[in-house]
Amino acid sequence: MLEEVERWLTRRSWSAADRPLDRLVAARARDPRRGSVSVVLPALNEEATVGAIVETIRVELMEKVQLVDELLVIDSGSTDATAEVARKAGARVVHRDDVLPRIPALPGKGEVLWRSLLVTEGDIVCFIDADLKDFSADFVSGIIGPLLTDPEVQFVKAMYDRPLGDTAGQGGRVTELVARPLLNLHWPQLAGFVQPLGGEYAVRRSLLERLPFPVGYGVELGLLVDALHTVGLDALAQVDVGVRKHRHQDGQALGRMAAAIYRTAQLRLSRGHLVRPSLTQFERGETGFVPRTHAVDTEERPPMQEIREYVSRRAA
Repeated sequence: MLEEVERWLTRRSWSAADRPLDRLVAARARDPRRGSVSVVLPALNEEATVGAIVETIRVELMEKVQLVDELLVIDSGSTDATAEVARKAGARVVHRDDVLPRIPALPGKGEVLWRSLLVTEGDIVCFIDADLKDFSADFVSGIIGPLLTDPEVQFVKAMYDRPLGDTAGQGGRVTELVARPLLNLHWPQLAGFVQPLGGEYAVRRSLLERLPFPVGYGVELGLLVDALHTVGLDALAQVDVGVRKHRHQDGQALGRMAAAIYRTAQLRLSRGHLVRPSLTQFERGETGFVPRTHAVDTEERPPMQEIREYVSRRAA
């Protein structure tokens, strides 16, 4: 590990307990305008978990203390009751297709996160995945804490243990097999991040609006790498929030995720194009193995500051 990263780990890695709620509330009271917070949950068919997450954030961070100003669920086209459950739990719900309708929406998590900048107001935008189980408000307060108390910090990732079923520490398979090797080999300054692909992170809007967004699974790696190049390592941080439990995907879905992440890294290394941006996987059929070919996410949305609707809205 680089000496620079070893120093960074001692200066920019914290626990959620390091910044108790009363300290964060006081920090907001001193400068409420610059500390306004929007929490965004991208959701696709998450009726089983989204309600509990929304309720926890609403009760713990909006009612008991006034730490979060805006709680938004963006529905990516759910076919279940995700939108209804989220709304009843206290979130504002917006459908992905209703945001920036002049640009047809593409499938993918990154697309939803990108569009969320147009329908939120906070100076700090906090992203939380909607499939988390046993959710704690620390996931939000922990990662917005450094942004409320340290003006030099601009991007904060959550770090946590990721069990796989009943087995501790075996989650995050794509992180260990793809993302961590890529980062260590090509962006060694980012080698200190425990969960570089985690979906829980908070960023100053002034930084987010300057970054391109990969539309699919590569969004977390892309934002992290681009943030490093835009503001430098010392503006990035991570906070330990405990244990993350969520729905795990099957091996083939992980393969597609890995291909998208590799594609995102390749674009940033060369800004070139893959000869064949697709991934073939195999499933056993009645007569043997059947190839299934999937397109690899290749689209990226431009920095939001280049979108005229966003510029007009922010100037209003």
